[in-house]
Amino acid sequence: MVNKIHLSAQWVLPIIIGSCLLALFAFSQPASAITPLPTPDPKPGSYGLEATKTQEPPTQGATITTPGNGASFSTSPVTVNGICPTDLLVQVYNNNVMVGAVMCVNGSFSVQVSLFAGTNELSAIVYDTLDQAGPVSNVITVNYTDTNFSAFGALMTLTSSYGRRSAAAGTELSWPLQLSGGTGPYAFSIDWGDGTATELKSQSLAGLIPIAHTFKKAGIYQTNVKVTDVNGVSAFLQVIAVSSGKVDIAAGGDGDGSKGAAPVAVLWIPAAVSTVLLLPAFFLGRMSQITSLRNKMLKEHNAGKDK
Repeated sequence: MVNKIHLSAQWVLPIIIGSCLLALFAFSQPASAITPLPTPDPKPGSYGLEATKTQEPPTQGATITTPGNGASFSTSPVTVNGICPTDLLVQVYNNNVMVGAVMCVNGSFSVQVSLFAGTNELSAIVYDTLDQAGPVSNVITVNYTDTNFSAFGALMTLTSSYGRRSAAAGTELSWPLQLSGGTGPYAFSIDWGDGTATELKSQSLAGLIPIAHTFKKAGIYQTNVKVTDVNGVSAFLQVIAVSSGKVDIAAGGDGDGSKGAAPVAVLWIPAAVSTVLLLPAFFLGRMSQITSLRNKMLKEHNAGKDK
């Protein structure tokens, strides 16, 4: 009878510990291993809804501080500086043509813009994240004497209908540019602002010129485009590219999109069960020890009797 009790007590403790370990293994799986619920297909006759958070358009506009009114230039592009509401997009216009865009940082902006031969009327308009325009800034009039144009008779301008365009990270962002004047062929130099090598592109004719790029990481990038014609006449355009999406912290900043190992989600249920079973396991272990000592004493006693 004693031997039966001894065998039962010896096996109960390993069984309980093994059960706890199995429970922890079953419930402590990586979070990424959980299969998401499938999204049902839309049923016939159903309707889709899309909501947009509305907000008031900007009430404060930008102010151009430099260059000063009436300034004269013999080179282009020139730098336009000013003050503005922080975190808004500032688009600079020259004779009502968009010639550059930049984000307002810490209440100020600075952007390079190309000038037209003769009189240039510079102004700026701020835009919020919903592309709502704010008030028009003050107008600065400057003069530009284009020596290249005088020599070759080929005025050239580079502009776009978009001061800012966006696309999801990892997908192609396309940008239509409008090139006018000059003499082909044209050489484009595009710095996308994400640390990649400057893109070089050749174009034989003026007109609508599409450019495209794929950003690996989400962010806001200042993109600079310069074009030069066969006679050395240049035009310049600065715009803002937005790569939308969640920033991948686990990628370690290498931009390759790699992710670290998924965190292990240890649920509280197996932990609580293990805590509750600690006390019975302790007493069963003590019982096993006492039973072993008793059996040992009985064996020694029986061995003494046999002698």
